[in-house]
Amino acid sequence: MSNAAPALAEYIATKILKQPNRAIKPDEALISSGLIDSFSLVDLALFVEDQFGVRLDDSELNAATFDTLAQLVALIEQRQA
Repeated sequence: MSNAAPALAEYIATKILKQPNRAIKPDEALISSGLIDSFSLVDLALFVEDQFGVRLDDSELNAATFDTLAQLVALIEQRQA
């Protein structure tokens, strides 16, 4: 995975889950498991847009598009290409 993964994992653990020592696995379900709620999802999308300079459409903020760190990194890399 790219250098996006550590930044995303840290943001999710620290800012969203408030568990700085939590390790987020690349294939861990974030949305479908209920780990991230809809409010946190918007925060995460804003972080992605600010941090990585990619645009996410509101329709993409769901478990089908990025339920895992790996999916989110892939989406970011696709947009950056």
